[in-house]
Amino acid sequence: MEIKHSLPDLESILRARKPITNTFEKTQQTLSGPERFAVYITHHVGSIEFFSILLVWSFGWLAWNLFGPIGLRFDPAPAFVIWLFLSNVIQLILLPLILIGQNLDDRHSNLRAEADYKVNKRAEEEIKVIIGHLENQNEMMLEILRKLDNR
Repeated sequence: MEIKHSLPDLESILRARKPITNTFEKTQQTLSGPERFAVYITHHVGSIEFFSILLVWSFGWLAWNLFGPIGLRFDPAPAFVIWLFLSNVIQLILLPLILIGQNLDDRHSNLRAEADYKVNKRAEEEIKVIIGHLENQNEMMLEILRKLDNR
């Protein structure tokens, strides 16, 4: 009975394995304070809670300045100058923060894709070894059956 020795054994495969890294933790460790803030803003501005706050704030502002007591209106119709100014300032501040946050999320996505690729390559190599061992076992069993048939 001939056994092929060209295939690696389980111990050598396990020794060659590198630990799988958590790309989220790896990315979070590389972010500076302002970058963390940009990611936080990006994730929270795109939420229904933030949209609700802006909606309530805008309707409240408009309703007060349209229907509130005339002497207490601080931004009367039809101008709404302060409201337009503040809305534009919010947009001008949020736009670059959101873009920065998206770029940082993209960096994390690329790291995750690279880690997935490494895991897939490792799995492919291990599957090749397993198939090789199964083929070797198959040949050994056929050899044993041939010897039993010859008896």
